[in-house]
Amino acid sequence: MNKVTGKPKSNTKGSSTFGTSAYGGAGWVQREKPHGDELGGIWARHKIDSEWRPLQAVIVHQPGEELAASLEDPESVLMLEPLNLTRAREQHAAMVEAYEKLGVEVHHVMPEGDAPPNQMFCADLFVMTPQGAILARPAGQVRAGEERWAARRLADLGTPILKTLTGDATFEGADLMWLDEQTAMIGRGHRTNQAAIDQITAVLAEIGCETLAVDMPYGTMHFMGMLRIADSDLAICWPRRTPLATVKAVVERGYEVIFPPYEDDAESYRAMNFVTLGPRKIMMAAGLAKFQPFFEQHGIDCVTVATDELSKAAGNIGCLTGVLGRVTK
Repeated sequence: MNKVTGKPKSNTKGSSTFGTSAYGGAGWVQREKPHGDELGGIWARHKIDSEWRPLQAVIVHQPGEELAASLEDPESVLMLEPLNLTRAREQHAAMVEAYEKLGVEVHHVMPEGDAPPNQMFCADLFVMTPQGAILARPAGQVRAGEERWAARRLADLGTPILKTLTGDATFEGADLMWLDEQTAMIGRGHRTNQAAIDQITAVLAEIGCETLAVDMPYGTMHFMGMLRIADSDLAICWPRRTPLATVKAVVERGYEVIFPPYEDDAESYRAMNFVTLGPRKIMMAAGLAKFQPFFEQHGIDCVTVATDELSKAAGNIGCLTGVLGRVTK
């Protein structure tokens, strides 16, 4: 008997297939749930709709021998100076341990063969939305293909990939920030171009989200360095560099905007490169004597990790962490 219809199973051998379930007949059962409702069922529940709600899961890459590319010519691999490989790996492992102690799920990229030199900067390789991931397409030729390994890990974890960028689009995940549950802001610069913004705008519109784009100053790397959000009502912006449209947009959404002390130096860049763990709680680089007290004065709990060696590769905790999931509204 047919379990769906209660009728005898048909024998189509030598007869018409019309009316069978495979062709839309009585046994056909239509898929009912929309994609978003399948997260946590068919798909993993990895999603974000804010930059500040409790962090649940991240993707990282434990660096290995690929960092040796920094020893002869750091500029050729987009790094600042040669790294001490052992110390860099130890600092990365300590960051991972800190996440795990906080109860954050940590997943590793684990590429096959030799990893590209910048593979550890996982924030650049994808960005999460309320319904899945958008895969990045890094702009630098030396980073081409890193996104392939991020895509494999996302797929292995059961995370839906809503978009893979095509054509001449270039985009790095650290250029997109969620201002609220239905609004993403993208920084247009030398790593994320208009072609990518157009494609991302289209896919976010399909899930009911709006995209706002702003131009970033020449000589800046990522929008992450312009805007960090530490709570539902607290945004941190870079003085004299954050676009006016960004500050206006966050103020219109009820955020208080604070501007930390800064100079055009490595310490200032490290200070903005943190990860929000939850409302007014961040993981930041250790040893920032001007910045940690500033954050704490605004009620922000600071978990610190030593990253001075990793910083020589032109990134820090924010860049090293691919945010996979947060508690959502």
